[in-house]
Amino acid sequence: MIVSDNSTEFTSTAILRWAQEQKIEWHYIAPGKPQQNAFIESFNARLRDELLNETAFSSLNEARFLLEQWRRDYNTQRPHSRLGWLTPSEFADRSRLSEQWPSGAALPEGFAPMALASTAQQGNHAVETLPMNGS
Repeated sequence: MIVSDNSTEFTSTAILRWAQEQKIEWHYIAPGKPQQNAFIESFNARLRDELLNETAFSSLNEARFLLEQWRRDYNTQRPHSRLGWLTPSEFADRSRLSEQWPSGAALPEGFAPMALASTAQQGNHAVETLPMNGS
């Protein structure tokens, strides 16, 4: 499932058709409620502030290269407070390790699984029922 706000880049017929073809459910957060999708809002703010607002890309290849550098840094070099000051890759490694422990076994300190987000509410996300831009 993809959870997003109702901004124009996420309500186009083309992207919603793609999601249907890929059998990906799309859920929109309530208008004016960015806290319903706080994780991506936080990520988007960092990406925008640290890279997109600071860089004038001269080509698509340059944009891809710089975005990949930023992504690698974000996932492998930066500790995140929400992940107990681990990098996302360290957190993923520890989460995989904790899944290998028998049920009920005590996990090493810092290895407890952590819920990252609650399940989004179900709703009607069919292309035909969404408001069209400008309407």
